Amino acid sequence: MQLPTFKEESLLWERGVEFVIGVDEVGRGSFAGPVTAGAVIFRKRSIFEGGLLTKINDSKLLEPKIRESLSVEIKKEALCYATSTVGVSTINNVGIGKATQIAMRRAVESIMYKILSSKYRSDKFFVLIDGFNIKHIRKIGLKNQKGIIKGDRKSISIAAASIIAKVHRDGLMRKLNRKYPQYGFFQNKGYGTKFHQTAIKNHGLSDLHRTSFNLQKFL
Repeated sequence: MQLPTFKEESLLWERGVEFVIGVDEVGRGSFAGPVTAGAVIFRKRSIFEGGLLTKINDSKLLEPKIRESLSVEIKKEALCYATSTVGVSTINNVGIGKATQIAMRRAVESIMYKILSSKYRSDKFFVLIDGFNIKHIRKIGLKNQKGIIKGDRKSISIAAASIIAKVHRDGLMRKLNRKYPQYGFFQNKGYGTKFHQTAIKNHGLSDLHRTSFNLQKFL
């Protein structure tokens, strides 16, 4: 299996970009719960020689224990990282597409703020995103970003962002399971498994469900 590489990042570093921000989201297709975005910056020309970090990949392809361990190691190795979560009320008000953009935009702006507030104080940023560009990022614009289809399987920075975002969101969903145990959020994290669909039929929709999605068909 081909793992993500620093190919995209290296091309940007060679062009003089100081900080390459990898961005990804998790929870977009979930029936319930928030959507979460992650952002990661690695040091220029980072090289992982052996160890856990060589297993970085699309978070969906990783076993939970490996994913959780990787999240810890990524946070240690990264120059900077951030997560941003947008709740169900916003998703229902503006739709999942706009809510996802909000989460990713906030994650990027948060990581940029951390860098600009630190000793580095450089504004040479470039954003690599899984999927499509992010609108209205202050000080970035469209010219300093690149959307990559299946980017979490190609770019280490994007894959790392997907891992920290998924671990963060999974933790939130496990906590929410305590309030809504009947839906199995501990296992399905809000996604539309058969168990979850049956639970909706038996118990109706909770205030954690996305009414902007067509979930009425499961009632």
